[in-house]
Amino acid sequence: MENEKVPKTYFKKLSDTDFYEVRIELGGNIYRLLGFFHNGNIVIFINGFQKKTQKTPKSEIEVCEARMKDFLKRSKENGK
Repeated sequence: MENEKVPKTYFKKLSDTDFYEVRIELGGNIYRLLGFFHNGNIVIFINGFQKKTQKTPKSEIEVCEARMKDFLKRSKENGK
């Protein structure tokens, strides 16, 4: 299988965070899905929102941090 890569236009790591962003443009609106890699090869998407500014709002990053912490805690409890 070829090593395929998604262009940074659609998928990139957010600076100074543990999160990656998927960019979706639909009907002139821009949406973002934020997530992180789990066990090195699984992407867990934990937040989605309509982006209206160039910079990702701090409040959205804070939501991701809380959800990631919860996910990792549950994952550890379940042995995954």
